[in-house]
Amino acid sequence: MVTLSVVIPATDGRVTLERAVGAVQRATAGPEELVVVDRPRHLGPAAARNLGSREAGGDVLVFIDADVEVHEDVFVRIRSAFDGDTGLAAMFGSYDDDPGPGGIISDFRNLLHHHVHHQNAGIATTFWAGLGAIRRDVFLELGGFDENRDEARLPFASIEDIELGMRLHSGGGRILLNPAIQGKHLKEWTLLSMTETDLLRRGVPWLRLVLENRSGASSLNLGWPHRIATAASLLFVVGLMRRKFWLAGGSLALVIVLDRQFYALLLRRRGGGALAAGVPLHVLHRLTSAAVVPVTFTDLFLEKWKLRARGRR
Repeated sequence: MVTLSVVIPATDGRVTLERAVGAVQRATAGPEELVVVDRPRHLGPAAARNLGSREAGGDVLVFIDADVEVHEDVFVRIRSAFDGDTGLAAMFGSYDDDPGPGGIISDFRNLLHHHVHHQNAGIATTFWAGLGAIRRDVFLELGGFDENRDEARLPFASIEDIELGMRLHSGGGRILLNPAIQGKHLKEWTLLSMTETDLLRRGVPWLRLVLENRSGASSLNLGWPHRIATAASLLFVVGLMRRKFWLAGGSLALVIVLDRQFYALLLRRRGGGALAAGVPLHVLHRLTSAAVVPVTFTDLFLEKWKLRARGRR
């Protein structure tokens, strides 16, 4: 049976850390080792996970965020997957459909994550470190998370896990998304934090990564249904601005049809109020995703312009 080492990055002083650690300790067939990295405070999550991984000795590293309360059967499922499939390099799970108390925006955001991961179960081309596991020898061979890519620009969680997954996949490693491996997300979202994350923390760095690798990424929320729904959301706004209500109504109807399963989940888990708020929040999420494209290309243009200006000196 493979041995497990849990690594929790906690250098940002999350108040939920105690609950995250408690869930690990209570879980069935828990890990042989638990490494919590809470020092030094200046470390970003990529560096903190790398530091914890160097201290860990298990066959499989299980990364868990400090605001995720894992389900009791998580480690049973992880052990079973790696024991039963020697060719499996990494796997990751999902938030559950009962997020911690945080209000309508938190419910929307966490249930959206749950829905997207459940819709994309199976072989993956990316990785998620909120609740993900990777063979330690594979992780070390890859050189761990890239500490310099995003933390030089943004001192917080960004796309270090996605970048690791892309390197692993391009090298022939097999990654599995198993949404039965679940944890409760305890983070409280605000409208500002949701938009900032979609645009700056994930969206722009993610598109830059796709462009650098020249990959036609279509997994998770980069798939064609997402792209079509984003285009429909843009047409909805255009229709409202130009008072072409037939265009706005038709576009919104298309969005609802495309995302009907997610809206059904909102209604089932949080009721009519969450559904009523979820539609405009989802449109905002799509519009923010669309804004990623011009912001990214503007960012790249300014970088090249600065480099040319320095070269003329």
